[in-house]
Amino acid sequence: MARSKIAITMGDPAGIGPEIIVGALAAQPHRAVVVGDAERLAQALDVVGVGGRLRLRVVPSASEAVFEPGVVNVIDLHNVPSGLRWGELSSAAGAACYAYLERAARMALAGEVDAICTAPINKEAWRDAGIPHPGHTEALASLCGSERFAMMLVNQRLRVVHLSTHASLVEAIGRATEERCLEVIDLIETFLRERASISHPRIAVAGINPHAGENGMLGSEDRLQLAPAVEAARARGLQVSGPLSPDTVFVRGAGGEFDAVVAAYHDQGHIPIKMLGLDTGVNVTIGLPIVRTSVDHGTAFDIAGTGQARPANMLAAIRLAEELA
Repeated sequence: MARSKIAITMGDPAGIGPEIIVGALAAQPHRAVVVGDAERLAQALDVVGVGGRLRLRVVPSASEAVFEPGVVNVIDLHNVPSGLRWGELSSAAGAACYAYLERAARMALAGEVDAICTAPINKEAWRDAGIPHPGHTEALASLCGSERFAMMLVNQRLRVVHLSTHASLVEAIGRATEERCLEVIDLIETFLRERASISHPRIAVAGINPHAGENGMLGSEDRLQLAPAVEAARARGLQVSGPLSPDTVFVRGAGGEFDAVVAAYHDQGHIPIKMLGLDTGVNVTIGLPIVRTSVDHGTAFDIAGTGQARPANMLAAIRLAEELA
């Protein structure tokens, strides 16, 4: 069992979060404290069929957790409405899972845990609950007071960091500015040096347009918005390449040529990670004063409460949180 103490947020209680958490902890013990709702987790034990192997232990704080096989420590916020159905969109569920995140972030900032790992939320439920953030990344940045942050997706072969995440393609192109690109390069370089022990990270920047614009023939955005950031980073001694043709740069990164690739927008970065394996991709927020990892999938309302959800991605996210911590 790793030495790092991890707070796991339960995610949307109507989704698969409770199931994959108990499934992961049944498969492998960890020094974990689940921030969630004990009654919902008890239901998940029955759904997954591991009630005979695990028991819940409600604790008031991480310091009072008991880490031993067969025990799931739970900080019980007791905020899931009675009768909440699996797979049902609910503002009450949205409010509940935000409360788990808020509590876990406070614990990490206070040093009560070494890292946090988050189960999936439903963004529509957050919106209906009046949560003023589009997702985990932005909410954690606000809770931690971080103005410079980014989403990094990690699997066994590739690291990808996005210039923007949940934005339309038109909006994302506008957000891919020289300033944002240089900021993300800096965030990657600092993170890989401090957390991954890579002294001189090799970073590639993926182009926005086909063939990275082909010297302006296929669009000027790469030449005007991304190339100046790459040049500025090189001038400071960083090992940065690009903008490179986006149809090959991720293959090169997966082959070991680069330590991380900057993606211009959401799907450009998500597709190669998920093609390499849905169960192995982990979401990491870089730029925060705390370590945060997450599964790289959603709430899967269509199968929630059925016991079909696989815990492999949650296990990967827990393990990476431990390693980074």
